[in-house]
Amino acid sequence: MRRYHILAGGAVLLLLAGLALSCPARCECSAQSKSVSCHRKRLAAVPEGVPIETRVLDLSKNKLRIITPDNFSSFHLLEDLDLSDNLISVVEIGSFRSQLALRSLNLRSNAIQLVPAGVLAGLGNLTGLDLDHNRLVVLLDHAFQDLRKLASLQVGDNELVFISQRAFVGLSGLQSLTLERSNLSAVPTEALAHLHNLVELRMRHLSIALLKPFSFKRLSRLCRLELDYWPWLDSLPPLSLHGLNLTQLFLTNTNVSAFPGAALRHLPYLTHLNLSFSRIEHIHQGELGHFPHLTELRLQGARLLSIEVDAFVGLVSLQLLDVSQNRLDSLERGVFASPDALHRLCLGGNPLVCDCRLLWLLNSHKPPSLHLLDLQPQCSAPEYLSGKTLRELKEPLVSRYMTCSEPRIGANATQLLMAYEGQPARLSCAAEGAPRPSVVWITPHRRYVTAKSSGRVEVGADGTLEIKAAELHDSGLYRCIASNPAGNASLWASLAVKGLGGRDGLRGSNRSSNYMANSSSGSGSSSSSTWGNGTVLYNMTVPIDIKTIIISTAMGCLSFLGVVVFCFLLLFAWSRGKGRHKSNFDIEYVPRKSNGASAEAAESSGPRRVNMKMI
Repeated sequence: MRRYHILAGGAVLLLLAGLALSCPARCECSAQSKSVSCHRKRLAAVPEGVPIETRVLDLSKNKLRIITPDNFSSFHLLEDLDLSDNLISVVEIGSFRSQLALRSLNLRSNAIQLVPAGVLAGLGNLTGLDLDHNRLVVLLDHAFQDLRKLASLQVGDNELVFISQRAFVGLSGLQSLTLERSNLSAVPTEALAHLHNLVELRMRHLSIALLKPFSFKRLSRLCRLELDYWPWLDSLPPLSLHGLNLTQLFLTNTNVSAFPGAALRHLPYLTHLNLSFSRIEHIHQGELGHFPHLTELRLQGARLLSIEVDAFVGLVSLQLLDVSQNRLDSLERGVFASPDALHRLCLGGNPLVCDCRLLWLLNSHKPPSLHLLDLQPQCSAPEYLSGKTLRELKEPLVSRYMTCSEPRIGANATQLLMAYEGQPARLSCAAEGAPRPSVVWITPHRRYVTAKSSGRVEVGADGTLEIKAAELHDSGLYRCIASNPAGNASLWASLAVKGLGGRDGLRGSNRSSNYMANSSSGSGSSSSSTWGNGTVLYNMTVPIDIKTIIISTAMGCLSFLGVVVFCFLLLFAWSRGKGRHKSNFDIEYVPRKSNGASAEAAESSGPRRVNMKMI
């Protein structure tokens, strides 16, 4: 038995010695790892003398131009083959047919223009293939047919203009695919649909301008999608990501200008969302939807001007927020569903206005687990705090300068307007305050109109309610409410729309004005308690139509003169029939009723009698 061990040990030594002795010239061999490195040796062909037991062969950065079936036919144990950075333009069919043990094949940085079906035949155990930096123009049908265990495929930095619908047939085990820096103008939806087990998809530096609905269909196991540097992409349609169950989405370096909330609502399992370096300016309330698992949200280097209160109300698990290098003037506590759950915040590089809205980020108010990362945020206003970081803000600076003032609506903003049907109408609501108040109008039909509203009725940047073409049902009482973190102020206004065909909305306007007068005189305190401190109510009277006054006066005068003339004619006719003689007669009449005490007196005294003498 001992003799047997001695013989076996001697055989191993002879084998190692043979491997060392048969190492090709200018190459480095390792008997222990069974590897041969011929890196950067200016070789024009695969060198002779490579041991057949070699498992790792490095032929990178040489001058190889063609790969034939004879080059590696004797290396049955080869597991890792590196042919990167050569001049290979042709790989003959069957070149790797005998490499059943090959796990990794690197053909990066060569001049390969085509991968015909059969070139990669025999690589049934291959798990990694790198075809980056070649000259591939098209991926043909069944190019990867036999690579059933391939887990990672890189096809970047090529000249790809087309991927055949069946190019990826046979890649049943593929988990990671990289398509970048090519001439693709559309997502190869049909080709990708064969990759049922794909987990990661990276598509970078592409000239794709549009994502069609269901662009990534049948990729139900895809967890990570990276769409980076698509300069022509300016929007994300609602159904473009439909059917995916992503946990990580990176949509970076694009021209997307609006927050893609509608497209993201189909991704309830997101944990990481990166929309950095886009053109997004605003995130409105409710746009992001409900993402209970989202822990990281990055919007670095976008063009954010505002994040509305409750914009992140559905992000109950958010732990990291990066909004650095934007144009935000503030970040209110009310933005978050759970501010105390936030652990990391990147806010540097924004022109922050250090007022009461940022008090929650100071050390005395900040959640104990929150850490401000990257550059320490600095104040750009007010003037006395300009250039100071949040870390430096302490008493008495905080009490003196980090304040907010309640909204104020000037008296000149009150409007009592009459408009003709079909004509524009404008109701002003010029509100002041620090920070600048947001304005919402409530119409007579209880509709809320804000600066985000569009259509026939809109609110301008200065708070003016503009009705582009007035209609009869627009008549009534309107309310303007100006709000900021310090409080609210409100204003009542009335609009009467007069129809062109005799119809008008004056009756509704009169009812609204009477209601407004009652509200001003009898329910002012109730209104103030409802809308907060600073509520302003204005008494307004119904406008009087001058034409109506003139017509009414004229008709009254004519009626009076007619009665007088009739009486004189009657007396004249009577006197002519009786002759000239003196006579007395009584006239009994009831005086006209009027308001007040005089009316009561007249009613109680009964009819009055007048004695007249005829001469």
